[in-house]
Amino acid sequence: MSINGNSHKVLRGGESAGYSESSDTTPLLGINGLVQSRSTGASFASSVFNLMNAIMGSGILGLAYAMANTGIISFCFLLMLVACLAAYSIHLLLKLCDQTGVNSYEDLGGRALQKPGQVLVGVTIIVQNIGAMSSYLFILKSELPAAIRSFLSPGEAGNAWYDDGRLLLVLIAVCIILPLAMLPRIGFLGYTSSISFLFMLYFAVVVVVKKWSIPCPLPHNTTTLYGTSKISNVSENDCTPKLFVVSIKSAYAIPTMAFSFLCHTAVLPIYCELERPTKARMQKVANIGIALSFFLYFISSLFGYLTFYNHVGTELLLAYNSYLPRDILVLTVRLAILISVLLTVPLIHFPARKAVISLLYGDQEFSWLIHVILTVILLSVVLLLAIFVPDISSVFGVVGSTTSSCLLFVFPGIFYLKISNQPRRSVDSVGAILLVIFGVIMGTVSLSVIIVTLVKTL
Repeated sequence: MSINGNSHKVLRGGESAGYSESSDTTPLLGINGLVQSRSTGASFASSVFNLMNAIMGSGILGLAYAMANTGIISFCFLLMLVACLAAYSIHLLLKLCDQTGVNSYEDLGGRALQKPGQVLVGVTIIVQNIGAMSSYLFILKSELPAAIRSFLSPGEAGNAWYDDGRLLLVLIAVCIILPLAMLPRIGFLGYTSSISFLFMLYFAVVVVVKKWSIPCPLPHNTTTLYGTSKISNVSENDCTPKLFVVSIKSAYAIPTMAFSFLCHTAVLPIYCELERPTKARMQKVANIGIALSFFLYFISSLFGYLTFYNHVGTELLLAYNSYLPRDILVLTVRLAILISVLLTVPLIHFPARKAVISLLYGDQEFSWLIHVILTVILLSVVLLLAIFVPDISSVFGVVGSTTSSCLLFVFPGIFYLKISNQPRRSVDSVGAILLVIFGVIMGTVSLSVIIVTLVKTL
């Protein structure tokens, strides 16, 4: 069988006589070792956009706060470290995918740890993605009415139909999220993902432009930021950027960065639908997606920090709303970010549904009935959580601190050590061990920080 000029003799069990651990041209292997030689599928560009959309959500709003608590140089180093580790863990997943013929995260867990491993990964993906989708919808419920009102009836009391966040959420879920989530292939979301990327790029441009619109020191007459106390004793020292910062708040930085690069539940579905799928081609998709995300993250964080310095809040966009409440660019970028968050939900929904199907039905052929029923059930659960739970951030913050670190670092490292036949002293084996150690430390630190924060608020 000839694919892209390379001949591979395919064996049962997903092993290829032409495969080696160092090969970057091995085609994606399907279930039971069947080579997917598909020449049509999601384009390279749409796959990059899909991966970036999976990476970039509301996390871009919190990284300026992380920079304020670590310093510019420390932040740059840590963000680069996390981005490289995220790309490396994807590298391990893709190597295992080609080596075993397995094309889903859950099945890799099954290959490494038998049935308990498959169930563990599936449940982790479902919990993580339901939490993420609920959090995004919760943001939309809280912020979208005010964003719409700022355009249609600024300064008026909220008594119009669009001021009801729950009603807006139901309309959006039925009219936008549900149709997009119903699509049978994740590659179809490439168009909406490109729109989401443009909105994120627009946000970064506005942050750069607005650096020169807000004076420093900050005005004394600003009453609150994010519900915090009044700013006082503002001096020229507040306008001096700090290169290195170490404080108790610095512990938030790495978890925030790690969560901002979590895309691993979508990597293998994107790989499966990639046109001419090879490890080298998908690794380029991952590298470009992570690099562009890093660039947007760093630019928006840097100029957001250089605008507000120590007074930057945990959500950057709200700071602009406080100082420039009627600025047209701020109003439009606020709506753009909300739309971008909205378009991320169907992309996160896809791996969650795939994990449920894998756990309940295994490798049976695609069924529209199962697809539609599970899509409606999952979206209904997420919608109910966003509408009726008053504050889901604390619950999913605790869960997310463990599930995210597992999916991003711990699972790829453990699976590689269990499945790969490489010596323990090989480069990738040592890297996998370090990845597991880093993930355990990060999960422990982030969980501890969240628990301490919750205790302080009680």
